[in-house]
Amino acid sequence: MASSAEDERAVEQALALANRVPPHESSPYDHSPPDSSRHAPSPSPSIEDRAQPSDRADRADRADRSSGPTPPAASGSAKSGSAPSGSAKSDSAKSGSVTSGPAESVPESGPAAVHRPPVTHWEQARALAVRAGRRSSLPAIRLPLDSSLGHVLAEGLAALTDLPSFDTSAMDGWAVTGPGPWRFGGGSGLLAGDGGLGRLPDGEAVRIATGARIPTEATAVIRSEHAAVDEAKEMLHARHTVVPGQDIRPRAQECRTGEQLLAPGTLVTPAVLGLAAAAGYDALVVVPRPRVEVLVLGDELLTSGLPHGGRIRDALGPMLGPWLRAAGADVADPRCLGDDPEALRRALTTTEAELVVTTGGTAAGPVDHVHPILSGIGADMVVDGVAVRPGHPMLLARLAPDGPCLVGLPGNPLAAVSGLLTLALPLLGSLAGRVAQEPYRALVHDAVQGHPHDTRLVPVVHRAGRGETRDHVVPLRYNGPAMLRGIATADGMAVVPPGGLRPGAEVEILDLPWA
Repeated sequence: MASSAEDERAVEQALALANRVPPHESSPYDHSPPDSSRHAPSPSPSIEDRAQPSDRADRADRADRSSGPTPPAASGSAKSGSAPSGSAKSDSAKSGSVTSGPAESVPESGPAAVHRPPVTHWEQARALAVRAGRRSSLPAIRLPLDSSLGHVLAEGLAALTDLPSFDTSAMDGWAVTGPGPWRFGGGSGLLAGDGGLGRLPDGEAVRIATGARIPTEATAVIRSEHAAVDEAKEMLHARHTVVPGQDIRPRAQECRTGEQLLAPGTLVTPAVLGLAAAAGYDALVVVPRPRVEVLVLGDELLTSGLPHGGRIRDALGPMLGPWLRAAGADVADPRCLGDDPEALRRALTTTEAELVVTTGGTAAGPVDHVHPILSGIGADMVVDGVAVRPGHPMLLARLAPDGPCLVGLPGNPLAAVSGLLTLALPLLGSLAGRVAQEPYRALVHDAVQGHPHDTRLVPVVHRAGRGETRDHVVPLRYNGPAMLRGIATADGMAVVPPGGLRPGAEVEILDLPWA
């Protein structure tokens, strides 16, 4: 489905902005970390995020621009947290990546030696993911209403009839013509679904139900509770002044035939189904749900029971499927491939999905096979490392020129969530034809610690203002790359720019599907 000119301009602006601001040159968002002499005090650890040991290690890693594999995470794959390794076809001109100097070599990892590529700004990485999804846009299909829920409209919804299609009564009562009092006859009156009475003569009244067709020349409806009925004389009197047109829903009050009701890209919700049915539709033209395959990598992962013998539970397989489904994808059950490079190669070369999501294996450890396999099958690397914490070893690749995309998530759980929000969900949204939501911002009361050079994604909760205090967000304490305790209770993810936030600043918030 064609993208709008506004969306295209937004992508181009994001790419242009990122290209103008390399990550280690001076910019308004790239400065030394705050200190007590120039900035507000560090926030309280009870409500604000305090750097975890892994965060401090990441800062040291960024300072000397080299890295290696990190220790196993508490609840995810052990292969995460190290800087992204290189790959064939990693093209800085194509991905818009930037770097402060030549790529540095790292020790040989996996089947082939790899080199550190330039990293991509966070905003630019999201824009590239959106563009990749547009390039893979799916042909529209027609589905009956009862199968359309959760899809996205591929075509605008235009009314096939006036709504309402005739003048109807908005209340139970009496339809009257002219000034009162009014004569009425016997019978049950007019009910919803009746063909109508035809003409109602001046000075007469007839009982009418809500939704029933208004007789020709009727001037008003008097509610039952506002009417005084003299059954003996068969006369009707009004207890209140009668205004012409009162309690009548005129034809086309809501829309006229041909009027655009909903734009392409609208998510089909239960309310959209109701509107479509009222407007005369039996089926809708929608974008099919993108098919997504989740591949869980790592021999150290267990799918049940308690951790033991150096092995840990897979936290990402149970989390990613529901999250991707909430984003509109058709997700197969996750497949656990362990650290078998041949199984990974076979899965990537035979997939029928539009998007493959892998967990772990994106860094430069001895069993991190994602980069060598992508290089071996000739994949085109679009994003190879993002200037964001946690999750900087995330990647985006196209497996074949007209084939599916792959999003490689780091193995640490919160780092994987960062990759999901940065690459997978923007790509899925454009692939499914969804209209991007306008970002919203929220206030922070206290200073929020930032990374010296990278964007940080921090779980936050909303707090209602009291008295003179405005509504605001509060960062959650458990925000280390291997932690899910914070995100499990979060309302959103705050996008903290390099250098952090001062007290009273506003911050962009990324929505979570359950919030």
